[in-house]
Amino acid sequence: MTEPTTTPGRRTDAPRAARGTPASGTPAPGIPGEGTPGGFAGAVACEWTKLWSVRSPYLCLLAGLAITGIFTFYYASIARINDHPVQPVGNAVASSAVLTQFAVVILATVAVTSEYATGSVRASLLWVPRRHRVQAAKALVVAVVSFAAGVVYAVVGTAVAWGAFDGRASFDAGTTLRQALSVGLYLALVAVLTVGTAFATRHPAGALSIIVTLLWGLPSVLLGVGGPDLAAVNDYLPHGAGDHFMRSGVEAPYAPVAATLIVVAWAGVGHLAGLYVLRSRDA
Repeated sequence: MTEPTTTPGRRTDAPRAARGTPASGTPAPGIPGEGTPGGFAGAVACEWTKLWSVRSPYLCLLAGLAITGIFTFYYASIARINDHPVQPVGNAVASSAVLTQFAVVILATVAVTSEYATGSVRASLLWVPRRHRVQAAKALVVAVVSFAAGVVYAVVGTAVAWGAFDGRASFDAGTTLRQALSVGLYLALVAVLTVGTAFATRHPAGALSIIVTLLWGLPSVLLGVGGPDLAAVNDYLPHGAGDHFMRSGVEAPYAPVAATLIVVAWAGVGHLAGLYVLRSRDA
């Protein structure tokens, strides 16, 4: 009886998996986006850490606080000097959003474009391959920070304006609270709009040009030229609609809920535009 012959140096059985190596078809642990712990929560934690690892967010938020104090004092002083009708004290804070929004705009722009400038966006997309998750996490983090900043701005601005009004303003706790939350919501939506625009342009100059034109330049032209038709167009731009749901006791062409939905729609358009470019172009 003859023994089976074998070729030296060659195994006839299937190779065994190395110890600790997952079987074929099993996602390897530690690779984001491949069925491992972390997911969207991990992406949010990563974006939160990246946001506070540089000084620019702190500077932007402090600049917004300073602008709020100066603007609300100026607004209330003018109302007192010119004997304007008594109005809710929160209107001073709502009006200051025309300037404080740009502190949030710069913060959101830098949060996105700085990664493209340094090339670190490649690492972000490597560790979180699902690109929509990267953008959504960044938008959420910046929006939460902007909302909290807006509420703080509203509290500080209300205190400053109350003293500067010197009796030319009314205070109602419910109205003041609603306006504070409205300012925070508006700044959060502006942040989402800016994040999407920054992902679409990938450059700070391009993103800021679009956002400043949309939030400041175009409304200034429409209201400066005058006429009811042009003013009506401004009512459907982000700040025009935002002003209608932030201010109280002012006549508006639509309800505050409709004004909020208009700003939400603008933020959604910006987010989708950024997502389209992020998915269709290499980093």
